[in-house]
Amino acid sequence: MAFMPLVGFEAPIFTEVMATVELDWHWATRTGGAVSTAQRRALLGRLIRALPGMVSDAVKTRIGRRGLGRVEFGSIVVPDSTLARAAEQEARDCVTPHVLEHSYRTYFFGKALAELDGIQVDDELVYVASLLHDLQLEHPTPGRCFAVVGGERAARFVRTQGAPADRAEAVGAAIAAHITLGASDNLADPGGFVSAGAGTDVFGLRLSDLDAEWVQELLHRHPRLDFKRHMRRAWAAESAAVPNGRAAWLTRYAAFPMLVKAAPFGE
Repeated sequence: MAFMPLVGFEAPIFTEVMATVELDWHWATRTGGAVSTAQRRALLGRLIRALPGMVSDAVKTRIGRRGLGRVEFGSIVVPDSTLARAAEQEARDCVTPHVLEHSYRTYFFGKALAELDGIQVDDELVYVASLLHDLQLEHPTPGRCFAVVGGERAARFVRTQGAPADRAEAVGAAIAAHITLGASDNLADPGGFVSAGAGTDVFGLRLSDLDAEWVQELLHRHPRLDFKRHMRRAWAAESAAVPNGRAAWLTRYAAFPMLVKAAPFGE
């Protein structure tokens, strides 16, 4: 995985503790996803700490070192609750085919990583959040992060299906959190689950932990449909629409478009 230098950055102070980030659901709905100077500094610290693992994982994938992580498609039980089925239909109705397939891959990559790590998850919640996490990706809202707007929209949708308010908020919070750098470190948290699954699909993160044949089967079941090109175009539009948001920060400091292009997938 290629990684570009941290451009446009001037002598930060890396003394921010992780608690200063506070990129939680309350922050998201209050600010629309605008990150403060202190939050940007803390995120940069996270990025620097994450770099060695990202590089190591990319090298392993490039040289063909692969793990055993997988979930058996013949035996996995996909959530079949009323809410889960409604979320499937909502995703089919509201997102483009390449985003829909990405959403399914996000769930299955997250499941494989969670099982590999021995982590129990609320399967209905992470399934619904995975399917709906990019509702607004291709519809940027000026001044409001797509993950926040999408989280709010998903929470409203979950409530219309008769789910308790706290469950709706959990789905919304997971979606709002999934683009926060470092969220994927905690797969037990729904936002971390979605972030980890999406990170594998978008960048190839932790792909070296997964069985290569299983990954190919997943891509056959849920093809990428020129996903890299669509993702880069949508991300550029989002970054322009929300210059103080996390997408713009990731574009500037983490070279997001280059990482997408360099991901170990053909499209």
